[in-house]
Amino acid sequence: MDWLTSFPHMDDDALRALKKMIDESFKSFTRGYGDSIEAFFNPLQHFLIFSERVMTQTPWPIILLVVGAIAWFASRNWKIVAGSVLTLLLIGYFGMWDDTMKTISMIFVCTVLSIVVGIPIGIAMAKSDVMRKIINPILDVMQTMPSFVYLIPVVMLLGIGKVPGLIAVVIYAIPPIIRLTNLGIRLVDPDMLEAADAFGSSSWQKLRKVQMPLALPTIMAGINQTIMMALAMVVIASMIGVQGLGQPVLKAISNQYFTLGMFNGLAIVGIAIIFDRVSQAYGKRLQKHLEVVHG
Repeated sequence: MDWLTSFPHMDDDALRALKKMIDESFKSFTRGYGDSIEAFFNPLQHFLIFSERVMTQTPWPIILLVVGAIAWFASRNWKIVAGSVLTLLLIGYFGMWDDTMKTISMIFVCTVLSIVVGIPIGIAMAKSDVMRKIINPILDVMQTMPSFVYLIPVVMLLGIGKVPGLIAVVIYAIPPIIRLTNLGIRLVDPDMLEAADAFGSSSWQKLRKVQMPLALPTIMAGINQTIMMALAMVVIASMIGVQGLGQPVLKAISNQYFTLGMFNGLAIVGIAIIFDRVSQAYGKRLQKHLEVVHG
């Protein structure tokens, strides 16, 4: 009856040999190509450093004015503008301004990178069922893999630092924008595409002038979810050198500093609420505009 209580598995020696072979292969790959991969990501490092420098060295009143202007442009709602500015004022008042600016710069770069990489992949999925069948299982794995696991290959390839943390955050946060770009383009009314065909539009013209504008509210929802997931990854990424609000939280966990962890955790929540409200309001405005134009 042992076979009922003990699940049949690979021989322990064979399993150890398999794991050792995979580990050694990956280590050989990192030794052989690690420097080339690091050089490939150098422009990303410069972009991140530049973004962080701008956010931390710009006087705080200008930052507040810019945030207020962006919130007003996106939402046309004074409550959202006032809430965004007040949240940042409270964060600064409690001494978390610099860490918050570093976190916002990280999220900004992650979002830009996710848009640049994710939207073309989403478009390719919408245009090709074969591509969709290939990429969907990959996205499923990316969304269900424990976030800590992303740190292992990234650290082995690139070591500890800002860029490895950035890449780990992007890998964790990019699936929503890919999925919702694909969904938004696929949900475009076929009648609109037929009308575009009747006017002799090429595939590129249909994509640029019909599909992308109509899919924009859905794509904005994907960007919103990507930002939320990137913020959720900030604390974990701090384990490999990402500066910002995540590092005080990690320090609070290690040393049992309750107030330090709570204050910085609430600051992350505050930033998440600002991004969420502003991006959602902008998505709703786009939706209403499209309904007026096409309705």
